[in-house]
Amino acid sequence: MTGSSADRLRRLRWVLTAVFTATNMLGLVAFAWWMIRDDARQGVARTDAELHRVTASVSRLVIFDQTIDFSLVNVDELNNACPQFAIMPGGAPAFQAHLSGRVCVPMDSAVLSGLAATAVRTGTVVTGYQKATGGGLVRVRVEPLLNQARTPVGAVVAVADMGPEQQRHNRLVLLVTGGLVVLIGGLGLAAHVLSGRAIRPAAAALQQQEVLLAETAHDLRTPVAALRALAETALDNPAQRADLLPRTVRLAVRMGGIIDGLLTRARLAAGVEQLAIQPVWLDQLVAGVVDETPTDGAQVTVTAAPTKVNADPALLQRAIANLLDNAVRYGRQPGAEAIVHITVAGGTITVADHGPGMDAELTDEAFDRFSSTGGSSGLGLSIVRWVAQAHGGTLSVYNADEGGAIFELALPVSPP
Repeated sequence: MTGSSADRLRRLRWVLTAVFTATNMLGLVAFAWWMIRDDARQGVARTDAELHRVTASVSRLVIFDQTIDFSLVNVDELNNACPQFAIMPGGAPAFQAHLSGRVCVPMDSAVLSGLAATAVRTGTVVTGYQKATGGGLVRVRVEPLLNQARTPVGAVVAVADMGPEQQRHNRLVLLVTGGLVVLIGGLGLAAHVLSGRAIRPAAAALQQQEVLLAETAHDLRTPVAALRALAETALDNPAQRADLLPRTVRLAVRMGGIIDGLLTRARLAAGVEQLAIQPVWLDQLVAGVVDETPTDGAQVTVTAAPTKVNADPALLQRAIANLLDNAVRYGRQPGAEAIVHITVAGGTITVADHGPGMDAELTDEAFDRFSSTGGSSGLGLSIVRWVAQAHGGTLSVYNADEGGAIFELALPVSPP
């Protein structure tokens, strides 16, 4: 399978959706087929029961004396109801055939006579389907008419029109089919949602990997460039190597610290490591970060009051370095040096610059990963916000009245 990891995850989601939907669809189709088939059998069974009621009742109403008497049949309510029936000799000693008074479905008398003949000849009940005169489907039941000696002397043929039953069954088929389509569509949608939730941990892990790589590149870009510049200077000026070597070592140490911090954050985000919380003098930590961070000629001043907080010093150093780097990079007017002032008091670190400030409409976007406004590095600030939230603090940004952006990293102060 080719493509990026994200593409493979998306394909996996569609595969899971298809498998889940197909599995449930097979079960639903089988159930719908059974329901439709069972309804057809029940419809035939109901029709046969009604026909049996007619043939049995009519057989009991026929009087056998010297002749066959239909007087009771003529006055019974069955004679003028549906299903219709006919009493026919069917090859037995001839008598005048009797047809019920109501014609529910037109039938050829020759067909009825043939059915009666079959029942008389075999002495058994005959059931089945026939065609009406108009071509419609009918259900018939033929029951031999027995005299006192239990000899077939004719047959009672009951006929039921299957049109209404077929229409009812067809409506059920349409209802079940429509419901099946809707249900399968709903299951497909549910499967897509569930599969998305199923692969969410993998997608989150993949996103963390991408963020880790992006943050690594972001944080290493400046020290790597500085390291290259030092190496090129040392090659061009052998006499300065003794002075450049300590700076090179410090940059290498800083790069190692950046990598360690990124790995720590990745482990913390994955839940396999806890913050190394300890008492930290915030004013001293900020002063150390300012001393170790290249400012590219920017004017950086620090005003700090002794403040102790409980924090992970490595992560906090990285957050402060990101704020300072952001201010040095973007907190300047065109053609002028950056002017940055850092204040530390009451567990809050305030970094103010004299740059163009922040666009009010883009303030929230400045904290999003991989976004960048005209006055900030979105990824660096997203790291600062993550560190603040991990310590139960906040990161705020607003513009000063005289111009420039002000970032406030507020942390809970340690109790005295």
